[in-house]
Amino acid sequence: MRFNILTICTLVASAAAAPSLNHVLHEKRNKLPFGWGQGKELDGKTLLPMKIGLAQGNLEKAEEFLMEVSHPDSPNFGQHWSARKIAETFAPSHESVKAVMDWLVSSGITADRISRSQSLGWLHFDATVEEAERLLQTKYRVHTHQTGKSHVACSEYHVPQHISRHIDLITPTVHFDTKLPMGKENRVTRVKRAATTTAAAGHPVKTKAALGVGAPGSGSLPKKGASININGLIDELKNCDLFITPNCLRALYKFPTGFTANPQNSYGIVEYTPQSFLQGDLDLFFANFSRRQVQRTPIIDSIDGGAPQTTNQSFQFNGESDLDLEYAMTLVNPQKVTLYQTGDFVEGASFNNFLDAIDGSYCTFEGGDDPTQDATYPDPFPGGYTGPENCGGFAATKVISTSYAYNEADLTAAYEMRQCAEYMKLGLAGTTILYSSGDNGVAGNLDECINSNGTYNNGTSGMFNPSFPSTCPYVTSVGATQIKPNATVTQPEEACETVIFSGGGFSNVFALPSYQTNAVKSFFANHPPPYTAAQYNSSQLSRGFPDISANGANYVVAIDGNFSLVYGTSASSPVVGSIITLINEARFAVGKGSVGFINPTLYANPDALNDITTGGNQGCGTPGFSSVPGWDPVTGLGTPNFPKLLAKFLALN
Repeated sequence: MRFNILTICTLVASAAAAPSLNHVLHEKRNKLPFGWGQGKELDGKTLLPMKIGLAQGNLEKAEEFLMEVSHPDSPNFGQHWSARKIAETFAPSHESVKAVMDWLVSSGITADRISRSQSLGWLHFDATVEEAERLLQTKYRVHTHQTGKSHVACSEYHVPQHISRHIDLITPTVHFDTKLPMGKENRVTRVKRAATTTAAAGHPVKTKAALGVGAPGSGSLPKKGASININGLIDELKNCDLFITPNCLRALYKFPTGFTANPQNSYGIVEYTPQSFLQGDLDLFFANFSRRQVQRTPIIDSIDGGAPQTTNQSFQFNGESDLDLEYAMTLVNPQKVTLYQTGDFVEGASFNNFLDAIDGSYCTFEGGDDPTQDATYPDPFPGGYTGPENCGGFAATKVISTSYAYNEADLTAAYEMRQCAEYMKLGLAGTTILYSSGDNGVAGNLDECINSNGTYNNGTSGMFNPSFPSTCPYVTSVGATQIKPNATVTQPEEACETVIFSGGGFSNVFALPSYQTNAVKSFFANHPPPYTAAQYNSSQLSRGFPDISANGANYVVAIDGNFSLVYGTSASSPVVGSIITLINEARFAVGKGSVGFINPTLYANPDALNDITTGGNQGCGTPGFSSVPGWDPVTGLGTPNFPKLLAKFLALN
């Protein structure tokens, strides 16, 4: 961020140690975190382990790189990148490294004292307090927490103006990233990132908003319907409008039962503690719909202390995981499914915590996770996970489905853009990332809409409330359909309007991606919505979602020892993930690789999907958007047509 002379003078006047005029404020903490007391000055000879996080390079070329390996017209389709190539491509530029190194050396930190991290994003060196204070024009103190723990920090620091754009952050400085409970007063103002505590909707960010996805009552969990007797449903297709089973889905989307398990193929389902499957429920479902899988379990990757829990047993604790795993495991069998059980029983976890575990470089990317939003491990709370945070160590499967979501308006734009960049990198590596689009139409989780001042209301009026990460252009957003009443599996579906409404709309943060431009322009040209800019982002320049849909109503699910009907895009996403996994299986069988980021191929081949042209996604006191011929912000491009999609993807490199 550039500052005028008046701003610089103001910053100079407020500095603990007045910086020279070529220095600018880089980061500042307004208050000490809860529980910490003002500390005493440090001995100037004390050594500090200094780390400088360098600004990442080439992010402006991200979409270009991803299209090169993902667009069906590219000669390099499917030639996904190695982790090393991704790290090197997005490593800080030579210019940034040289500029920061030159500054350090000219300030008395000799080159032989400086090392560079394996991830290429950090410079490390030891410096005395005197050197660090002179380098950063600041004053260090030792602060003491009420528990007795000590921490070295400063209230603000400065860097030369020409260096600021090359640096993301420096530690130790203003950050209190110790493993202690965080209070609401814990705030850092990063001058180079304006309004870091302001959500995308304009209201103050709620502390730890990112951690609630797995909590009972969370707005993105599926909805429970009636308990049912499944007698006669196992092989019947005539009642699929009332009871969805695995065979109904196979008939709807024309895909076969699995028959091979290529070791190169893999499918992952992400769950957030305390959501957990029960083995008895899996076995009950398998006994009726996939008998050879009785007593089969998913491969469990325990992230940050995550483990299936059996203490709390009810739909609010087991409904999501049972639904996801019963259908994913059945539909891709004999291919195994990996369960990423994320977060401990005390603090839980955010999407960022999961991403840290499958890509260690993300732990430090752009300064790392946000301690005011993401879980910190070891867990500082009694009974929490005491091991180290999982940074890497878990492999990303070829397809990853997540049936949880935030409101885009819950979090800051900077937080969401950082996470979205990671989904782009996973796509470059050949992983398909799927997220459910939401169950409340144009409203957000808990059916909330946005007031003119950015706050949430009860959903009867206000601005539409889009879902994140669905609004990230580097994920595939999955909406929901249903079989029309009294219709069969051979007839066209409609947008889901039973219990839930398919989430869809337009982003207030992310721009329209190139692969979606023609589809969105056609939608507005031929079917302009009857709403104003006061209700949604009508610029026609922002990312639209969902991209694709699948059935989301009347799923027969074994939960807590009984069968119930379940509704939600929570069901739709793992079904699409299963279909993509079967396509990958076929590609591996002929010596090809995974499909990776599928959106460019979907939008280039809309005829490979079943277009949905009826139904809508009401919300915010309106009928919402309508399903129309072509792409729409209700069901996207439509539902999968497996034979056509398989033919398209097999024809590609």
